Amino acid sequence: MNPQGERWTAEQVLALAPDAASHKAGGKLAGAASWSGTGARGQAVWGLCAGSGSEPYRTVIDVHGPAYRCSCPSRKFPCKHALGLLLLWGAGGAGVPEGGEPPEWAEQWLGERRERAR
Repeated sequence: MNPQGERWTAEQVLALAPDAASHKAGGKLAGAASWSGTGARGQAVWGLCAGSGSEPYRTVIDVHGPAYRCSCPSRKFPCKHALGLLLLWGAGGAGVPEGGEPPEWAEQWLGERRERAR
């Protein structure tokens, strides 16, 4: 959520893109067809994005940071997967359902962030 407690707009998300290529690639990943296992609760948004490998990329975002974690090999930060997931979440609808528990891999990263904040 942004400081006003609202989902981010596409403009807010794309302003985070490190370059024009990431901006474009993130936009291409903003559709629900690219994602599975998505969810959001509190400050966390997570999902799995099918990539070129056999395993989907695990993407988790702390929207209050904002901070991002993705299992992809990209050196860009945030990567196109984080941008795509944030765009999907920001659009609302069923693409990223609210509630539920984050998967273990997402909760582990979020827990580590909480510990460091203490």
